[in-house]
Amino acid sequence: MRLSWNEIRAGAARFAEEWKDAHYERGESQTFYNEFFEVFGVTRRRVASFEEPVKKLGDERGFIDLFWKGVLLVEQKSAGRDLIRAKQQALDYFPGLKEHELPRYVLVSDFQSFELYDLEDNTTSRFILRQLPEHIEEFGFILGVQKRSFRDQDPVNIEASEIMGNLHDALKDSGYEGHELERFLVRLVFCLFADDTGIFEPRDIFSTLITQRTNPDGSDTGLWLSQLFDVLNKPVTQRQKNLDQDLAQFPYVNGDLFQERLSLPSFNAAMRSHLIDALDFSWDAISPAIFGSLFQSVMNPRERRAQGAHYTTERNILKVIEPLFLDELRDEFKHLTERRDSGRRKAIEAFHKKLSALRFFDPACGCGNFLIISYRELRLLEIELLKALRKDGQLVFDVSQMSKIDVDQFYGIELGEFPARIAEVALWMMDHIMNNKLSLEFGESYVRIPLRKSPHVRNADALEIDWAGLIAPADCSYVLGNPPFGGAKYQSPKQREQVRRVAQLGGSGGTLDYVT
Repeated sequence: MRLSWNEIRAGAARFAEEWKDAHYERGESQTFYNEFFEVFGVTRRRVASFEEPVKKLGDERGFIDLFWKGVLLVEQKSAGRDLIRAKQQALDYFPGLKEHELPRYVLVSDFQSFELYDLEDNTTSRFILRQLPEHIEEFGFILGVQKRSFRDQDPVNIEASEIMGNLHDALKDSGYEGHELERFLVRLVFCLFADDTGIFEPRDIFSTLITQRTNPDGSDTGLWLSQLFDVLNKPVTQRQKNLDQDLAQFPYVNGDLFQERLSLPSFNAAMRSHLIDALDFSWDAISPAIFGSLFQSVMNPRERRAQGAHYTTERNILKVIEPLFLDELRDEFKHLTERRDSGRRKAIEAFHKKLSALRFFDPACGCGNFLIISYRELRLLEIELLKALRKDGQLVFDVSQMSKIDVDQFYGIELGEFPARIAEVALWMMDHIMNNKLSLEFGESYVRIPLRKSPHVRNADALEIDWAGLIAPADCSYVLGNPPFGGAKYQSPKQREQVRRVAQLGGSGGTLDYVT
């Protein structure tokens, strides 16, 4: 079970006291960092290695003091040494690293002083050892809890598409295809994301399971994955008592994601290697909002590179949802926080109840981009609301009880089964990201696992079903989205026939456009 931030902060204080006299790099650094990771309840050897060999420019060899691929590089010095020079030494290792190994964070330290560089956000935190408890949340990435800044058309999205595309192609070439392949890949991406963001605890247990327990020839990889999917679908109390410990440590996920029984894919060494490439990739850098476009490119090898970075951008989605509802909600909240009368807190609580009652519907949701971004923005507004309530002096503040907005407020219809399932999973992933943000803001660990609520995404043709069967008109607050458009002169015969029938136009079909 993950430690609370209060427990981690207390552990950081004990760590700072114990190491206040440390000064010698070679003699103490490995014990220092083993105990540093233990502050977070994480075993260092699960995620990072000491003295990692790397080739520097000019064929010179070097050794990284501590290296966590894709996440953290540490350059440790003895007390009083120049940390500016230490940072440059750390950066000198970068040319010898593969693209997916490049860390987001660089930490340089002389035991008593620390400098933590976030290379993605271009920020730096400097503090001394006794101030560690005050800065401990800046190391939330050790738990998979970190601030994220997703960028439209980020090259990392293309790399993710290529990695999963290689695995998809290998599985399909082996004869594993269709519905089962699509479901299998969705489950894999959930596990990859969960392994990097703190849903699975301790971090990287999925990576450890595959790299250390499966045979190099891949012959038993499918079997291990099938067993894992069964475990993720079964409550802990219902599992066999003699279940392998490496499987037993995984949580119960629920949410129907792992409910359907799939046939086993037969892996070989090359396919296992593609899976390990995916495990080495940092999935916490991928926004759930682009999962749809990522998977569309994965399923179409010829268009993979072109499509990997193209999707309905968050910027364009915000152009729709801000004037539709978000600007108005933000303004209403702003006016409430500006009140100085005794009814301020009750008014904010009433506004919170209003937010939790809103329902959002995208009748042609695709992979859920509009729903995902709407959910994120609503949760961000809720966090500001909870901060305002805390400022008002509410004595009991358990965020697990205070957070009211959840994924079951979101509804969608999607013609394709695969995009519909992606929309569900991506909403759960965005939910976890926002729970992590809530944890950072309030110093409490907040995780919604097992999943207790689900988005309402129906696999159907929006032109053929009664929308009221999914969500009653009186319950629907907003209809939104960006459905595919087919002009009257560019419709296929099947589309034209459907327009005539649905709109009851008779034989001509008129000039109605096709939007679905």
